[in-house]
Amino acid sequence: MQTKFKIATFIAAKLLLTGCLLAQSAPQNTQSAAPPAADQQPNFSSYEEPSSTAPVFWVSSVEVMRSTHGPQLDVIRVRGLASTEGWESAQLVPLTRGIPADGILDLAFVAEAPQDVFAPTAYPAMEAIFTIEPGHPFKGVRVHGASNRVTLNTLPGYAVSATTPKDCVDCQGKIFVAKGQAVPTDAKAGFIREEDLPRNLRVIREGDGLGSFESNPNRMTILLNEQGQIITALWN
Repeated sequence: MQTKFKIATFIAAKLLLTGCLLAQSAPQNTQSAAPPAADQQPNFSSYEEPSSTAPVFWVSSVEVMRSTHGPQLDVIRVRGLASTEGWESAQLVPLTRGIPADGILDLAFVAEAPQDVFAPTAYPAMEAIFTIEPGHPFKGVRVHGASNRVTLNTLPGYAVSATTPKDCVDCQGKIFVAKGQAVPTDAKAGFIREEDLPRNLRVIREGDGLGSFESNPNRMTILLNEQGQIITALWN
């Protein structure tokens, strides 16, 4: 009986020891959970500033000169007026695709516009040149600005604008006379007619809101007081 008890005790001890050894020899999983991935930041490296290219305010003249030696080239020279100081890099951009029905090449007179707001000044002059390759099908050139266009119907040749825009250097303090209205009899400080101001004109009268704060380098904004007098004029 005592012998059986010793054998049972020995077997139990051996099983317990075996279990401990197995537990110690089992591989331990020491790998911790991976941290959550960091938020992906947006990539702004490919972002580009919006272009500030805009039509030049006025086209004054269009001239086409033809070379006397081959290969024969037609060189287009355009002169015009910017609304304010600060315009740069004037150029002529073709609007025509293919052969036009009237045989006239259409060009846009554009430049890099300033981002600031300016008070009216005398219009600064601008100029750009464009070359037409030999063998072109065009018989004339039409150049578009922000407020007018000038057409030259024969090449080579020269054409000028029929009118010249008036600036608004001395507008401030004058009475604004809208289209169709009579000049007030008490306009002692002088007056200026709407027809004499740029076509792209925003008039803000007493009690009016701005409506929009969108900028346009070829738009003139005038603010009037209760008497209809121009108290502020800006290109914006």
